[in-house]
Amino acid sequence: MSPIRLRRAERGDVPTLLTLIRALANYERAPDAVIATHADLLRDGFGPEPRFRATIAELNGTSAGFSLWFYNYSTWLGRPGIYLEDLFVMPELRGQGIGRALLADLAQTALAEGCGRVDWQVLDWNESAIAFYESLGARRTQGWFNMRVQGDESLRRMAQRSES
Repeated sequence: MSPIRLRRAERGDVPTLLTLIRALANYERAPDAVIATHADLLRDGFGPEPRFRATIAELNGTSAGFSLWFYNYSTWLGRPGIYLEDLFVMPELRGQGIGRALLADLAQTALAEGCGRVDWQVLDWNESAIAFYESLGARRTQGWFNMRVQGDESLRRMAQRSES
């Protein structure tokens, strides 16, 4: 088996990241959902104040997967955390330890940065991913629902202050 190579994404990796993000959307049954552009990723991941970090996994010199994450903060722990936005391994390359390597790298970063936890979401139908995460010690959070306000109009509505 060829060794897995992990490396932090750089500006020149934006086309690769977009390809992997689109492959993830296709896998998650939402192929038309990606509206992120090259310029968006370049601005937000590789500008003066990056809003996300990414790691690319390579196998035999080919991009095999990625993780994309950012720091958050737990007021209860009084420590930073990491939110894993995306973890993806190309379906044909699964079962070779790439996902495990990406998560181990993320856990090493969390420990080095003094983070108290790593959070992420998984689709309820993705039983193989759920079993994989649980095999690594992840647990489902009980009693919490995900909430989201999305889109400019919805954000404008939320941004309005009530005058009453």
